[in-house]
Amino acid sequence: MTMIDLSRRSLLGGGAALLVARAGWAANTAFDTAYVNARIWTGAKTAPSDAIAISGNRIAALGSAAVRAGIGRATRVVDLGGAFVMPGFIDNHTHFLRGSAMLAQPSLRDAATPAEFARRVGEAAAKLPAGKWLEGGHWDEQLWGGELPRRDWIDAVTPNTPVAVARLDLHMYLCNSVALKLAGITRDTPDPAGGVIVRDANGEPTGIVKDTAKDLVERVITPPTEAEIERTLAAGTAYALSRGVTQVHVTELDWTTQDALHRLRGSPKKLPMRFYSFVPLKDWERMAALVEAEGRGDDWVRWGAMKGLVDGSLGSRTALFRQPYTDAPDSHGIALDPLDRIEAWIRGADAAGLHVTTHAIGDAANADLLDIYRRVAAANGPRDRRFRIEHAQHLDPADIPRFRQQGVIASVQPYHAIDDGRWAVKRIGEQRLNGTYAFRSLIDSGAHVTFGSDWPVAPIDPLSGVAAAVLRQTIDGANPGGWLPEQRVTAAQALHAYTAENAYAGFQDDRLGTLKPGNIADFAVLDRDLIRDDPAGITGAKVLRTVVDGKERHGATG
Repeated sequence: MTMIDLSRRSLLGGGAALLVARAGWAANTAFDTAYVNARIWTGAKTAPSDAIAISGNRIAALGSAAVRAGIGRATRVVDLGGAFVMPGFIDNHTHFLRGSAMLAQPSLRDAATPAEFARRVGEAAAKLPAGKWLEGGHWDEQLWGGELPRRDWIDAVTPNTPVAVARLDLHMYLCNSVALKLAGITRDTPDPAGGVIVRDANGEPTGIVKDTAKDLVERVITPPTEAEIERTLAAGTAYALSRGVTQVHVTELDWTTQDALHRLRGSPKKLPMRFYSFVPLKDWERMAALVEAEGRGDDWVRWGAMKGLVDGSLGSRTALFRQPYTDAPDSHGIALDPLDRIEAWIRGADAAGLHVTTHAIGDAANADLLDIYRRVAAANGPRDRRFRIEHAQHLDPADIPRFRQQGVIASVQPYHAIDDGRWAVKRIGEQRLNGTYAFRSLIDSGAHVTFGSDWPVAPIDPLSGVAAAVLRQTIDGANPGGWLPEQRVTAAQALHAYTAENAYAGFQDDRLGTLKPGNIADFAVLDRDLIRDDPAGITGAKVLRTVVDGKERHGATG
């Protein structure tokens, strides 16, 4: 790829002039940057193109004729050498600060035995000052047969270090004895509503706390300083940009990330990608007051969105199902809050004009939430509300058409399918797999379906998500033809869900998510054509450049 200097053209051809005029620039103004010799998938209902021009932060023209006609002496021209250009990836669901922090924390994701698990925890603890909390983790008990880890695995190697390492789904912590003592968790501590303190046969806590029981631990962990948060966000942003991600939706259950983004807004050098921030649904009145006082931010950092939870996760057996778990017949899962309380919060937030999304995993949780959304929409009256269900993992097939009928967005994360697909049948049996990670059925129904990662539960790399949706090959290699292959989607459908649909899910479809004149210039440049090349090679593609707001934030500058 080379940068070339072409002389100024004084006149534009008729077609080029039309493209530029529609974008809002004068016909005699040269473009700032032109990318030529490319294979461009616009994501819009237009033919592929081969060149794209930028003026300011907007796309000024598409197609070699229109682009070359607007090149002047000051125009930076970049020959992409046939590289693939597409709208920037938008991730619909991240725990961005936590994911960013885990870049510098110990990874237990591939610890395949209890001994290896303990060894890694001990090595990480030895590097910390006494009393400093050890977090991170991302462990997966399925790698060693399904037995949950216990505090006695790690107590000997962490005598002075409080430990709270998360399962990969973030719905469980393993705590050591030091952490349990600091949190005040004993055999006499009752399970909180919506949570579980796992106990051994003698009634003693094993160190595992699930869902709202995690709050007992989190309240005693020393929060990071503003400077630490800023450094963590910088590391995470650079990492996401290197994967072609131009925006993330941050679906959190506290205000830490929101407050940091609010503080750093207006500084693209510190936040060179876009953020849409969600905060706890129960705090809708606080968010409504912020919106009333300050508006909703801008296209760099936006807020005004709320995140609720109905249930837990499949891996933790806290997802809420109509029928009991196959491998735990005494349990249907957990409702994290009473449904009437959730409905009251959603009704209040929606009436205040806020954007509501709610986590639901099990079939009962999804059905109950769809009912709540229907009642709230009827009570509050028609408006463009774009309710979302985060994950929508296990659906009664009869509920799939309701997403389109009610205008509810299915905000799903494809990597979970190829991860959970290794063992989901153990939890819920064969019959309930009909409707599990039903991406193709949802898309075919006409529903709005968006893709993302749930980082750090899954990799933020969208190519992993695209491959998961297109191939559905479980990460253990046991399903080379795809797990539930009838739910595979095409590459174009996957990219659409990662771009245009996510722009829609964030109320930005009038300016982001597709490449067309007038839209904001957010796009990724890759070394492989994700539409036409063999999908088996998707995860091997490399992101060469990431452009946000018309400027290269990752990759070559020539």
